[in-house]
Amino acid sequence: MTTEMNPNAAAVAAKSNGKRKKALTILAATVAVAGLGWASWYLLVARWHEDTDDAYAQGNVVSIVPQTVGTVVDIDADDGMKVEAGQPLVRLDPNDAQVAYDQAVANLANTVRQVRGLYSAVDAGAADLAAREAQVARARADLKRREGLVGNGAVSAEELAHARNELAVLEAGLRSSAGNLSRNRALVDATTVGSQPQVAAAASQLRQAYLNLQRTAIVAPVSGFVAKRQVQLGQRVQPGTTLMTIVPLEQMWVEANFKETQLGKMRIGQPVKVHADLYGGDVEYDGKVVSLGMGTGSAFSLLPAQNASGNWIKIVQRVPVRIEVEPKQLAEHPLRLGLSMHVDVTVRDQDGPVLAAPRKSDKPLFTTAAYDRQLADANALIDKVIRENLPGARHG
Repeated sequence: MTTEMNPNAAAVAAKSNGKRKKALTILAATVAVAGLGWASWYLLVARWHEDTDDAYAQGNVVSIVPQTVGTVVDIDADDGMKVEAGQPLVRLDPNDAQVAYDQAVANLANTVRQVRGLYSAVDAGAADLAAREAQVARARADLKRREGLVGNGAVSAEELAHARNELAVLEAGLRSSAGNLSRNRALVDATTVGSQPQVAAAASQLRQAYLNLQRTAIVAPVSGFVAKRQVQLGQRVQPGTTLMTIVPLEQMWVEANFKETQLGKMRIGQPVKVHADLYGGDVEYDGKVVSLGMGTGSAFSLLPAQNASGNWIKIVQRVPVRIEVEPKQLAEHPLRLGLSMHVDVTVRDQDGPVLAAPRKSDKPLFTTAAYDRQLADANALIDKVIRENLPGARHG
């Protein structure tokens, strides 16, 4: 047995140490390059982006409610159907409204004819007043002539007294006629038949009756898709009862809930890239920040948090940020209410405001013209009824 060391052991150990050193050097270089790459990516890209998965699609939800009491007899729309503004959705039993409408038409026609009588009474009263004034003038002349003849005995005192009494009676009749004419003129002065107060009141009743009849057909105020139909045939509905809702899919936006620590560099107008879980990474929406929330979700909750107790624990709050999506992309790839979204805000541009500027336009943000024709048609009907009950009107 020998204790002499293997002469090749040192060489093997040296070679092994050299490989280890080389591996460590490569590893260190790789880590350094990765760290440099990450630092470069953070400085050039990552620090200018804020993203979150706590984001959801939101939109306007238009409630369809009746404006009058009635029983449902027709339902013309169901969940998922596309409807256009002004399209009838639900019809109520129109019988009661039709009866009230017919009564209002008859009342307006009768009122117009009665008011025509007032104008005729003014003309007749003026003629009567003129006749009585002529009678009074003749009686005064006769009395004066008789007074001149009393002295020579041509006219007796009794005859003179009769003349005076006759003049007094005629003057009293003149005053009564003038009073009646004044009262009649007060009812029609500075008016036409259409603007006379009694006619205006009857026209207002007809206008309301016409609107009530039209409102038995409940129409869509906006174009969109029906959701949450709750109304059923035979149901007795009251004003304010939600029958169904309409969702205009072109009026959608994204509400992203960012941590409060992410809002320091966020400004209105900054560009946003948006993805929907519905479409995955295949579809990317372009958007922009349009408003930053005025408070955290907990601040506007039904029961706000109370942090006055001694066991308070700090929780990072989230603030809703509203993001407007490009309308053309939204039309190509429609969203649904409540869909999960991922948003990435580029915060490099810091020139935008934190708070939205006041609106400069007087136009409303959202409006509907679905009910405009109802009042115009009611006024046209009122004009027609008045014309048909004026002098010289022809009736077929």
